[in-house]
Amino acid sequence: MPELGLQGLKERSAFLTALRSFFLDRDYLEVDTPLRLPVLLPEAHIIPFASEGFWLHTSPELCMKRLLVRGCPRIFQICHCFRKEEKGRLHQEEFAMLEWYRTHADYGDLMRDCEALLAHLAEKLAELPGFKTPGRLSWQGHSLDLSPPWERLSVHEAFQRYAQVSPEEALERDQYEELLVERVEPHLGRERPTFLHDYPATLASLARKSPNNPDLAERFELYLCGLELANGFSELNDPAEQRTRFAAEIVAIESLGRQAAMPERFLEDLGRMPKAAGIALGLDRLFMLLAGFDDIRAAIPFPDEAL
Repeated sequence: MPELGLQGLKERSAFLTALRSFFLDRDYLEVDTPLRLPVLLPEAHIIPFASEGFWLHTSPELCMKRLLVRGCPRIFQICHCFRKEEKGRLHQEEFAMLEWYRTHADYGDLMRDCEALLAHLAEKLAELPGFKTPGRLSWQGHSLDLSPPWERLSVHEAFQRYAQVSPEEALERDQYEELLVERVEPHLGRERPTFLHDYPATLASLARKSPNNPDLAERFELYLCGLELANGFSELNDPAEQRTRFAAEIVAIESLGRQAAMPERFLEDLGRMPKAAGIALGLDRLFMLLAGFDDIRAAIPFPDEAL
């Protein structure tokens, strides 16, 4: 596995600087929150690391939403997160995450943020291999048109088009993840970036339901070159409904032999949180694309194997 040398470290530093400038120029407040928490947001599909009676956070989401309640209208954070049993060419158990949150916004606003962010990076990082052609992103033989608007494809449309089954049928057969990975994702973000949006509400425990269809949630994931880079949604701010959803997640977690608890302080604050939207973007994976690497371990200073 090649090491990230001096040139690569300089490119990664320029990448982080460009990210910060995008948000600071738009009046976002950069924040930092604890890495260790006594209680996490219960999510059955994510396995956390224990840390002396605490947990290493899997995302800064819990604390960042609580900061919105304190009156912060726009915040962002670049930090390291930890998720157990996620290792390979595209995953590391410790990884860099960018999250940003906006009050009085919804998931459509976040999609436009993503379009503007990539345009900003293309301007600031024109020397990186991924931006060798103006207005496009190139990676491993793929070339994407970055001009907005990007493709917006509903989960229902994507499953019908590429898996010839509805997402509801896939969930009933317990084949949703299998079909998503094997049949749907390879087609996403091939000619231009794709926003896969409007997820079944059962797959978005923290997202607001669509006012047009309560079976769907205002959630999206961003795909470039078949790779998922970001997960964003209109935030649920109803503490009673959130408690019900968390209770279901806790049951699922405990059925897997793991522990989880209700995040009571988060729920206390949630009722005072204004309408908002938030998104998490994997920085190591994005830098991997922009720097032209085909393995995330080549895009970070010290992958697990180098320690």
